[in-house]
This record gives sequence, structure tokens and C-alpha cells, in this order.
Amino acid sequence: MDNYEKIIHDNLDRLYKNLPANLDRLLPGRRRKDLFRLKAFGQSCQIRPDGVSTGDAPETGVVGILITLYALHANEDPCMPTPFKAFQELPDSQPYVGAFASHTESILIPHVDAIEDNLALIFGTLNGELSTATEGGDLSIIVRPFPKIMLNYIFYRADDEFPASATCLFSNNALSFLPIDALADTGEYTSKKIIELIS
Repeated sequence: MDNYEKIIHDNLDRLYKNLPANLDRLLPGRRRKDLFRLKAFGQSCQIRPDGVSTGDAPETGVVGILITLYALHANEDPCMPTPFKAFQELPDSQPYVGAFASHTESILIPHVDAIEDNLALIFGTLNGELSTATEGGDLSIIVRPFPKIMLNYIFYRADDEFPASATCLFSNNALSFLPIDALADTGEYTSKKIIELIS
């Protein structure tokens, strides 16, 4: 068992030792005995006492850790989308800001046209929509990597004065549902999922 799998199993042990009676409603998801289903990163996920899977495949990496952390932090609060927050505005984000910019935002800059051409696929998979917020941008979309966490991606194409850019904002109370390092990873793996969808 590698380190990732050990963390997943430790998280599952913590979860099932003190399992909320209404975890299916808190996620939200569906329950059958000790098995919980929810949608994460555009896929149907299963949480069981012995492991996590996405689709039919065991999830033994970072995504599995994120799913178990989301379950551990499940609570009664609803998602409060606005005002969306930049990652660097979130408490204790400083150690992760550089990696977040390169792994979540910059990797999408070459793909803006393909993202715009594949909005129906992205929105259908990641439960998304065009943003009606006032942040601007040439393209602004909202996706949901977890049921209670929304990401608002804002893209600017290059012009005479500025290079192209991509910004990823978090729903206002995203920190209620994941710790800061896990939110950084959630941004990264959502961006990777978008690139996978359009490739």
C-alpha cells in the first residue's frame, strides 16, 4: 500500500468510526447500507469502508484522498456561491499560491478555444453553466467538482496590451467543505478533468 492509499484508508477509518447518520444528505449523495454514492470531478463515486472508486475503478491517488476529505468535512451548510473568492484570498493559502497558479490556471490558457467549443460536454460532465457574475473575461464558466463546491473559471484572450490569462475562483464558503491544501488540489484536478474532456 502506498502513501496515498494509506491516507485514503486512514480517512475512511475516521469517517466510519464516527459516521454521521445523515451523511447522504450532507454530501449530498445516495446511501445503500455503508456505501455512499456522490458525483465528484464529473464521475459517479463510491465511498465504502474498504475504499473509494470512481466509475468502476478503484481510486487510490489524490482524487481518492479528496473524496474522503470531502466526506469527512460534510456538514449542514449549503454551498454559498457568491461572492466568489480568488485562491490567494483564502486563509493560509500562501504556501500553495504558486503551484495553484501553474497547475490550475496556467495549464488552461492554451485551451480556451477548445473549452469554448466544448461547453456542452464540460457542463454536462461537471454540472456547469456560463457564469452570469460580473467578473468579466472573454469567457466565464462555473463547474462543480463536488456537490457543494463551485469553481468559476475566467478566461481572457491575448490582446495588444495583455497576454492571455486564466483565473480560477472558489465559491464563497468552499473552505467549509475542504481544507486549503485540498482546495488547491481540487482546482488542479478539475482543470485536468477539463483538459481530458476536450482532448
